[in-house]
Amino acid sequence: MKILATSDWHLGNLFHGNDRLPEHKHFLKWLLEQIAGQKPDALLIAGDIFDNGNPSAAAQTVYYEFLADATQMCPNMQVIITAGNHDSASRLEAPRPLLTRYHVEIRGNVRKIWQQGESEDDDKTGGHWIYSFDDLIIPVTNEEGEEVTILAVPFLRSDVVQNASYSQGVNDFLRELTAEARKKYPGRKCIMMAHMYAKGSDIAKKDASEKIIIGGQEEVDLEGWNDHPDYMTCGHIHKRQHIWNTDWARYTGSILPMSFAEKDYTHGIDLITIEHGEEDEGKETGKSKEWKVDFLEYKPQHSLRILPEDEEELTFKKWQKLINSELSERTDGELSDHFDYVMLKVKQEKLTSDDIKELEKLVNEKDAVLCKIQRIIPQLDLSTIQGSQHITSIEDIINRPPLDTLKEAFAIRHNAPMNERQEKMLSDLLTTSSL
Repeated sequence: MKILATSDWHLGNLFHGNDRLPEHKHFLKWLLEQIAGQKPDALLIAGDIFDNGNPSAAAQTVYYEFLADATQMCPNMQVIITAGNHDSASRLEAPRPLLTRYHVEIRGNVRKIWQQGESEDDDKTGGHWIYSFDDLIIPVTNEEGEEVTILAVPFLRSDVVQNASYSQGVNDFLRELTAEARKKYPGRKCIMMAHMYAKGSDIAKKDASEKIIIGGQEEVDLEGWNDHPDYMTCGHIHKRQHIWNTDWARYTGSILPMSFAEKDYTHGIDLITIEHGEEDEGKETGKSKEWKVDFLEYKPQHSLRILPEDEEELTFKKWQKLINSELSERTDGELSDHFDYVMLKVKQEKLTSDDIKELEKLVNEKDAVLCKIQRIIPQLDLSTIQGSQHITSIEDIINRPPLDTLKEAFAIRHNAPMNERQEKMLSDLLTTSSL
């Protein structure tokens, strides 16, 4: 069996104000070519289909055109889509009754069913709610009669996983779902698709595009899960990687870089091939190593360029030379289909505001779109500020003149010392307030 796995499309995303729908169409055209060539039995899309919960009509049109083309091209291919944290689960699921008829299964919400009381704890309420795991267990059978079970887990929000610890609640949910699937379809290989933040994930530093909760409150630890699925494909983290401490779970990564911090990421989809032969030594546990994963790399339509790549300080003339040498010229004044997105790292002490405006103009004459100018301000040496001193005890703070403390705080906040006029104004204010 062949299964294609992908995630984190973010249809409708704007890259520094630039509409990325042409880029998404470029990717989806490439994906259709892979489907035509591989003829997979299933296509798994693990969340963040859209960039926000209220996608534009244009973004939705691109999405449905792809589904129409894919299902027409491979009518027997099962498409399974789950919601990510960027998606509106209910909006994504709205066309589910229609799309199911075309072998497209969508899971955005986790359904619950009421179970009549069977224990003393249920005496007061008459029963309790339990997860409808059956709705998330999707059997896939190919033309040769080979079978596999897909466990389709959407992003689990805190109102779904009602547990003292969100992370433990997700862990319990995944384990219970897997156990139910093995019980319902004994002997079948299981592939889980999920959208979550796994412990140890390598994420882009100083970047908020993946929306990781501070303190790791949503961090899920998969270590020690002995009865795990045969394979797990995940969305949410944009860098393609194995999930920490596993050899059976992987992030497919985003299809496009979502920020300049992701400039060097690789992009593409996974091709999971499952061999249905005699079971190996994993037969007793229901797990099998009879699968392999191949990475089908996709080259995004537009490259991300950061100039300069190092921390070199450049004069205006060196900047001009760098831009002219690194960026291609436009053809007849028009951007090509493969222009670059560019960020400039400018150290301000070397350039005036007029110089920066000239560099902007020069970039905009190239086959490039200037997205961002990152102004780098050298860190001020506080030891050069009059009154600055090394604090070693509470007595140093008590005995220190208030003006010196405020001058140092000003320098840290603004990365520049006070001028004489500012210092005099503050001194006069301190004198007046002490009267």
